[in-house]
Amino acid sequence: MEVSSYLQQPNSSVRQLNTGMKAISIFFPLSFFLLISFLGEVKAAVLPAAQNKNGLYIVYLGAAASTNGSLRTQHAQLLRSVLRGKPNAVVRTYKHGFSGFAARLSEEEAHSIAKNPGVVSVFPDPLLNLHTTRSWDFLKYQTALKVDSNSDSNSSSQASDTIIGILDTGIWPESESFNDKGFDPIPSRWKGKCMEASDFSSSNCNRKLIGARFYNDDDERGRVKVQSARDEIGHGTHVASTAAGSSVEGVSYYGLAEGTAKGGSPASRIAMYRVCSLEGCRGSAILAAFDDAVADGVDVLSLSLGSPASFQPELSSDPIAIGSFHAVERGIIVVCSAGNDGPSTATVANVAPWILTVAASTIDRDFESDVVFGPAGSSNLVKGEGINFSSLNKSADYPLIRGGAAKTSDGDENGARNCADNALDKDKIKGKIVICDSDDHYRPYGKINTVKSLGGIGVIIIDDISRAVAENYAAFPATVISSKDSKDILSYLNSTSMDCQRQRRHPGRQKPSLFNVVSGTSMSCPHVSGIAATVKSKYPTWTPSAIKSAIMTSATQTNNMGAPMTTDSGSTVTPYDHGLVYETTTIDYLNYLCYLHYELSDIKKLSNTIPTNFTCPKEWSDDAISNINYPSIAISNFDGKTSRNVTRIVTNVSGDETTTFVATVDAPTGLNVQVIPDKLQFTKNNQKLSYQVVFSSAASLANPYVHGSVTWTNGKYSARSPYIISK
Repeated sequence: MEVSSYLQQPNSSVRQLNTGMKAISIFFPLSFFLLISFLGEVKAAVLPAAQNKNGLYIVYLGAAASTNGSLRTQHAQLLRSVLRGKPNAVVRTYKHGFSGFAARLSEEEAHSIAKNPGVVSVFPDPLLNLHTTRSWDFLKYQTALKVDSNSDSNSSSQASDTIIGILDTGIWPESESFNDKGFDPIPSRWKGKCMEASDFSSSNCNRKLIGARFYNDDDERGRVKVQSARDEIGHGTHVASTAAGSSVEGVSYYGLAEGTAKGGSPASRIAMYRVCSLEGCRGSAILAAFDDAVADGVDVLSLSLGSPASFQPELSSDPIAIGSFHAVERGIIVVCSAGNDGPSTATVANVAPWILTVAASTIDRDFESDVVFGPAGSSNLVKGEGINFSSLNKSADYPLIRGGAAKTSDGDENGARNCADNALDKDKIKGKIVICDSDDHYRPYGKINTVKSLGGIGVIIIDDISRAVAENYAAFPATVISSKDSKDILSYLNSTSMDCQRQRRHPGRQKPSLFNVVSGTSMSCPHVSGIAATVKSKYPTWTPSAIKSAIMTSATQTNNMGAPMTTDSGSTVTPYDHGLVYETTTIDYLNYLCYLHYELSDIKKLSNTIPTNFTCPKEWSDDAISNINYPSIAISNFDGKTSRNVTRIVTNVSGDETTTFVATVDAPTGLNVQVIPDKLQFTKNNQKLSYQVVFSSAASLANPYVHGSVTWTNGKYSARSPYIISK
């Protein structure tokens, strides 16, 4: 599916953001790709109790007890047992989409409660992260901004009753991105609220921003950190406007990337659930927001947050996996960001198969911050990437030094080359532009802060990955160059001076810009949330898995130049990176949990709609997970000696009563792929037909991983299912 035009100017993309106590705006990369989840074995660590700093534990009890009298009684008894002698122990209760509560418990009490037969899991309240690349340091410059509310350019010509719920840092309601011109009255099915606070009144909500909730985040001493739905960070406002912001004309960042900003589904309504503070996003608040969103009546949930790659919780102790399971079961599609810890393997967050997980790719433009070097009057130039408000004089020369040459007497040479803390000599750095390597894989900001703190006047970072996306380095002169381009500069290090300048200059900081440039999967997630809302508004009866399938199987594999999409390093993307629909049922998801060896007794607690005779398959092979009706295919432990069969069921949603889809296969050398049958003849709309894909090989595969695709087309519509085979 193609993303609607977000900006009316080539090679630039703009998104409005309001943040802090003043309104500002944001650019985001237009290019993104879907992280196509391949079902397989999941292994995860459990958060140690020692990290549970606020003393909160989440007690997850499975399905909502509202329709089951015995469950209500059981859960009420459990709550009373916790409250006995500790009347203020319970902080939150969950009752709409699922059952449970968050309480301050000792480790011994938590273990004791976990033994109760009505409990699915008990785990420390985790602190999750926003999936943006850095904190919003630029906010300190936004001190006197005004929002022009007189524009007539924001009216919604196709108002929709689709509601996108955003779990994030809150919202700045005065933004023009959230004006409700042209919107009909709020749908009667909406049961949410606009929570009031000292800086947020019910009148701040309107027919566009129809709801705003916040969840008090306090520590063990009772100090409240979140007391309003108003956005103090900017992240939530940006995400909300990216997903469903109204059109805002004439925006730019100091003249860069001028154009019109617009969300992915500007006709949709927005409901904000503030679950994050400056310290992060509490799992107990995230679960509360999921619980409320189910009762409020949202259609799409968008979460640009998650666990870091270093800590991937088990599904039974992952607030996002738990909350999203129950939301999806009730017809809400959940879209999550994949995290920013890539591109190496095993760095993806939010991998539960019922979630539509979104990653990000390279962008279609450069924001150049170039380096000019050589003797006076020379024109040696290396193109760097980055945005900064350089105070360096364009006509002056500045000394240059490599980090490794500035190490302390007892410092580590590798650390010095990478501009690590405590490895650089302040006297050698002061007044110089410093070249920093990136062998340590740390992001540029830490290196920049280190050099700046030691008196350096500029930084050149050699990093092929960071070179792909422009970051905002504010007032400090900094740029990122490729390893290829660095050779020319490094060969010139015998010279004593150089000049660092930007190719394009902005008017300066006299008047703060309403816009900024940032990147991260936080930005790609709301793109897809907007797309999902658009599909939902057109096909209101479609299930979350059908919408997810439609987006995944129609995602383009090429960039805006018609060439294959690439990674940050320039290599072609693989399935590890990015008319018919595949509907995945609740039973599919429950079987998936069976295959991960969860206890049947716990699985049965997850849903009130599970058939009483449901049981985990008694015998299942390596093909079991591969046969879950998912839009993509993954096969592990493929030895080439035995063929492997995978079955899929597709639903005809083409709108044509009679139509024939024909399969085409893209397969690597050495792998035989056969589709049986290779033609699907539908005689009515919404008809379901099945097919098999048989994988075989005459010999063991040369590579540990191979990939390809099966595409069905009827000449008008196509549905592409990628597959990946591993030894």
